[in-house]
Amino acid sequence: MRPITKLKPPVARKDPHKLPLHGQVLQDDYAWLREKESPETLQYLNAENAYTAAVMEPLQPLIDTLYAEMLSHIQQTDVSVPYRDGRFDYYARTVEGQQYPIYCRVPAEKGPARRPLPPVEGFADEEVLLDVNRLAEGEAFMSIGASVVSDDGNLLAYTTDNTGFRQYTLHVKNLLTGETLKSLAERVGSVAWAADNRTLFYSVEDEETKRPYQIVRRVLDAAKQSFSAGETAWEDPDERFNVGVGRTRDGKYLFVEAASHTTSEQWYLAAGDPMGTLRCVEPRRDDIEYYADHRDGVFFIRVNDTGRNFRLVTATVEQPGREHWQEILSHRDDVMLEDVDLFQKFFVACERYHGLPRLRIHNLTGEGSLAEQARKTPREISFPEPTYTATPGTNREFDAMSYRYGYTSLVTPSSVFQYDMATSESLLLKQLEVPGGFNRALYASERIFATASDGVRVPISLVYRRDRLERGKNPLYVYAYGSYGYSLPIGFNSNRLSLLDRGVVLVYAHIRGGGEMGKPWHDAGRMMHKLNTFTDFISATEYLIANDYGAKDRVAIEGGSAGGLLMGAVANMRPDLFRVVLSHVPFVDVMNTMLDASLPLTVAEYEEWGNPNEEAAFQYMRAYSPYDNVAAKEYPTMLVKTSLNDSQVMYWEPAKYVAKLRSLKTDDNLLLLHTNMQAGHGGASGRYDYLKEIALDYAFLLWQLGVVKAES
Repeated sequence: MRPITKLKPPVARKDPHKLPLHGQVLQDDYAWLREKESPETLQYLNAENAYTAAVMEPLQPLIDTLYAEMLSHIQQTDVSVPYRDGRFDYYARTVEGQQYPIYCRVPAEKGPARRPLPPVEGFADEEVLLDVNRLAEGEAFMSIGASVVSDDGNLLAYTTDNTGFRQYTLHVKNLLTGETLKSLAERVGSVAWAADNRTLFYSVEDEETKRPYQIVRRVLDAAKQSFSAGETAWEDPDERFNVGVGRTRDGKYLFVEAASHTTSEQWYLAAGDPMGTLRCVEPRRDDIEYYADHRDGVFFIRVNDTGRNFRLVTATVEQPGREHWQEILSHRDDVMLEDVDLFQKFFVACERYHGLPRLRIHNLTGEGSLAEQARKTPREISFPEPTYTATPGTNREFDAMSYRYGYTSLVTPSSVFQYDMATSESLLLKQLEVPGGFNRALYASERIFATASDGVRVPISLVYRRDRLERGKNPLYVYAYGSYGYSLPIGFNSNRLSLLDRGVVLVYAHIRGGGEMGKPWHDAGRMMHKLNTFTDFISATEYLIANDYGAKDRVAIEGGSAGGLLMGAVANMRPDLFRVVLSHVPFVDVMNTMLDASLPLTVAEYEEWGNPNEEAAFQYMRAYSPYDNVAAKEYPTMLVKTSLNDSQVMYWEPAKYVAKLRSLKTDDNLLLLHTNMQAGHGGASGRYDYLKEIALDYAFLLWQLGVVKAES
């Protein structure tokens, strides 16, 4: 489809920058766009924004309609299910017309009786901890990072980001007086209080690479209401590792964790002895990950030393090393042990079996060893739908006799359940209300499998409106990610009703590189196997077309970040297969980014993509890097979106990618670049602003798929 504006797209100047390596030369004609403060760079980005606005201007009535539709399906004034933590019940509220949540608490009810769900306006005796709307006054962006209350409930440590660069400032609020102390530190990540209610631990990022590398310890002088100067409690010099700090669920220990993409290590300190010396659970070994929690002097350790999918072992606090490990759950080739939620009388194994999540409850009561107790027939929480997401909820009480979990599917709104250990029954506490006439019976979800080019079966989840399905004729929307072992969550989103109600079939491809089928699924789509991610996506799309889930000339695809890498790679490999590409903050300049060790993430991500300073990795990565493989040929219509303050994928990657595409592609299909000049990797922070971004995306997709026409 040709542009409908007379405004010509911007043309970026070429200024060749050549990098010789491994007997080859990487030429980058648009490296100058990295100069963020340059007037020429900002002029170019603004020109692209103006062009996109002009192209989309005739669609403004549709954008407004979509925004109103999506807003009509949101309970704008709402409240979350409270969770118990110490002497209080905590919850969050939203108020119609306000962009951000309000975080609150009320005194916990005594005895077994619990308060009912709070009314949407909150309880009469509520205490407002943080009103993010007030924090956002005068700011174009506002995000809360960490938020941790001291054991006595008197101090709140929290972090804020007002640019989108994910660079957080630490604050401490005295909840007795309402006073917020002077900002304590910049570039703060995780935060934890010690049991003395005055010692604060937090991680700090390196100024250049944004790597959390150091744990700082500071002590509050209650009389002066000020903290001591920070002292380094722990530091990791290895650039592959990110460092964080937290407390065990029982509150007895502080853990410092250092983790790369493939290796981890933990150090522990009694929470009641915050000035003590940290001890190592088990020294790091390459390609071995472990994660520990504590119960009654025993560490429960999830570890992948005998197989990629993890097992569960125990060891005493006095002798935590692997020579003392006792196995509780063995490794299984067909089951990924994703997490373990540990409590006084039970633990919940959060697993993934045949690509689907499951929650299995193991008792820690009765006779015999811990292993014997745990191996007695576990109880499994069952889920009725073919594809879904089930996740642990907020469970802060260590001595609990119930378990909070979340459930959602492509047709079931987000729901909070409480599983009763005594009755083995689940009680629905709240399901997200979907106003505006949502009728679940109109929609159907399926889970199917495509066969990849090497014979591997690739799971696919999809949803459609039953009365809008016309075999082989529907517009098809395919979304995927496929990196970092991340399992694509399959859940309800009321925004999607605007696509489903117009006949679009929505598809989620669980391609290799993700974690749906365990660690081996991730391994099969990273490093020197990364091409599997792209060919899986192509095979999935071909399967959907061949089986009449959509029309072959009406296929839209979407991905963001590493999923944007996927978009760029498949657009180069099979541009004929797709009609529309929507790419968010795409990681498309693989070679230049991974050769620049000064950028955030680069060194740590050698374990995901490879190190191009090594010739074999260089050759393999260059073969799929989207920016390096743009060629003089026809490409699908594209909308590429980025943010000026993105710290994960720098804005210049998509900007350079679009500039190069404009100079080489041989078609008249639309190519749009939009840069949010006041946000970061996740886009707009306010819920209404973000909804407007989605409305624009959907209008573009519906227009280019032929579902609607733009007004002239």
